[in-house]
This record gives sequence, C-alpha cells and structure tokens, in this order.
Amino acid sequence: MSQPDMMRAVEISAPGAPEVLQLCERRVPRPGADEIVIRVAYAGVNRPDALQRAGLYNPPPGASDLPGLEAAGEVVAIGAAVSDWKIGDQVCALLPGGGYAEYVATPAAHALPVPEGLTLKQAACLPETFFTVWSNVFMRGGLQAGERFMVHGGSSGIGTTAIQLARAFGARVFATAGSEEKCQACADLGAERAINYREEDFVELAKQEGGMNLILDMVGGDYIPRNIKALAMEGRLVNIAFLQGSKAEVNFAQVMLRRLTLTGSTLRPQSDAAKAKIADELRSKVWPLLEAGTVAPVMHSEFDLADAAQAHALMETNAHIGKIVLKI
Repeated sequence: MSQPDMMRAVEISAPGAPEVLQLCERRVPRPGADEIVIRVAYAGVNRPDALQRAGLYNPPPGASDLPGLEAAGEVVAIGAAVSDWKIGDQVCALLPGGGYAEYVATPAAHALPVPEGLTLKQAACLPETFFTVWSNVFMRGGLQAGERFMVHGGSSGIGTTAIQLARAFGARVFATAGSEEKCQACADLGAERAINYREEDFVELAKQEGGMNLILDMVGGDYIPRNIKALAMEGRLVNIAFLQGSKAEVNFAQVMLRRLTLTGSTLRPQSDAAKAKIADELRSKVWPLLEAGTVAPVMHSEFDLADAAQAHALMETNAHIGKIVLKI
C-alpha cells in the first residue's frame, strides 16, 4: 500500500504549557525490520504526554520526539521480520512515541487486534492504560481474587481500567476520587466503596476493612506514608506516578514489622521484550473480557488533532472521567 512522503503531526515547539503543541509536517515513518506502520485513526491522550510537553519526560533513545503513546488504526507497512500482521489489519498499539500524527511506527509485538465489537476510537483508549494496569496491578502487584484493592484517582483512565479489571478477576475494589460525581462513576464501574478524598480519610476506611492488600497510587507526596498506614499485613504499594511529588517521610519500621512491599514502575523505558510479554498476557487474559463486554474503556471526550492543546488543557483540569482521544 503506497504511503505519502509527508504527514500532519503535532509537535512540542518548546517545553511549556498546552499551547506549545503545534501542527507541523513530518516525514511518514518507514518500518524497521521488527516494526509496523499504522495509519492512525485515533490517538489516546495521557498524562505522560503532558509531562513530555512540559520537558519532564524525555522520550527514550531512538523514539519519536512527537507525543503520543497509544493509537488505533490500520496497518499500512510491515518490516521484513514481521509475520504476525498483514497490510490492512486493524490494530491498537502501545507506542514509543509519535502517536499525535497521521502515521506512526511501533514494534509489531506491541500491537494488539482491535477487540471484536469495539470501534477504533474505543481501541485507541486501551494500550497505555491496559498495559500499565495489567503490568502493575497483576504482574508486579500480584493481585489475587478475594484481596482488597484500592486505586487512587479512580475516575482517571488508569483508575477506571483498574477498577474494572480488579473486579473482573475477583478482588474487592475500593477507589478514591475528588467529587461525588466521580465517586459515583467509580461505584458504577464496580468499586465496592468510592471515597471522596476531600471529605473522607481513605486510611480510616482501609483500617475498617482490615487494611488493603494492594494499593495502586499515582499521587505520591503525603499519600505515600498514608498508603503505608492503609496497607494490611504483607500488603503491597505500587506507585506509577507522583502528581504531588516523589519525596515523603516514611516509617520503614512499619515496612519491616508488617512485611510490606513498596514498588513501582514506569512503562515507556521498559525493554521491547518486556512490553511484548505484557501484550501477550493482555491478549490471552484481558482481550476476551473486552470482547465479552465484561470490561470496556470509559471515554470522556474527543478532539481533532489540530486541537491537541485543548485536549491537554482539559486533562490538566482533572475534570474528566475516563479517556480523552484525538481524532486523526
């Protein structure tokens, strides 16, 4: 399938606020031996994109400098070593960068088929959040059926995904959010209890329930010692972001005496092989849930590619529930 030489994209003209996102023209990428090129229909908007825009999250070596870590569309070119995909396949994919563009190249092993029954717009909401949640809650955090699980930021893309997956795999789910509307959204998705953190103390709730076996946190700051207090004996805390800072005073005697595990990860810098393993597990264990309708992406709003700055501005208000996408 022939491709144009040039494409529309959104670049970061300089580190800064949302308005530094500017339309530009770039060369259409060509696939490496193990890569596919996707003609993008929709791209997901995620907080790491905003961090990159602000100059706080540089792309890994060799990755596109364009923002965008997930997309859905049609395969239009394949590398010489690729055998799992063919031209015309509809896929969604985790990207090393470059999603805010009409075409993007990504390792073939990081792509997944669009789940049956889902649109390309819905599929664009899957990779970044589902890779993140699966790898941190289940692979790293080891969540088991019957355990008590708490996710902070329950109405975010990560939160809405974590609630649904934890519930689908038999955990008792608790969430925090910043308004009654957001708490209701968490409850509707399967949270046993949603706590408005502006009015209630999640530590007290956790203690009433016997402590949390696993907490997924993207807040950091003073949540770190509070999370430790909220954990049950042998509980696990997984941090995936630090919206309120990465430093805190921690009583490590509690970590030792209650045999706690403090861990965390970032997705983008991990090896291609590690991301391929996550993709394999998602395809076998989670994609059937999406196709059955047991789990579904929660969508908030759609913006045109040219309006990427508006999408970022909305995301940074924290007013949304679920995912924001760009229509390419």
